[in-house]
Amino acid sequence: MANPGNVARGLKGTLSNANNSEEAKERAAERLQQMEESGEIDSPEAHAGQVERGHKAAISNPKNSDEAKQHSKKVLEDM
Repeated sequence: MANPGNVARGLKGTLSNANNSEEAKERAAERLQQMEESGEIDSPEAHAGQVERGHKAAISNPKNSDEAKQHSKKVLEDM
């Protein structure tokens, strides 16, 4: 079975390709939405949550440099 991430990338490519028909773009958009809703791939909201958790972890990790911690703090403030 195909890797869901690869399928999603192909569907996104279909959406951005000016040479594809509107019908193909509609089908790709519908399939991409189905994959997000079913949990096969992460939705943009889920991705944002993962990014936030990663930056919070980076701030509390004693092995990270002060520069890296400051960067993570800035990203969190901007979110």
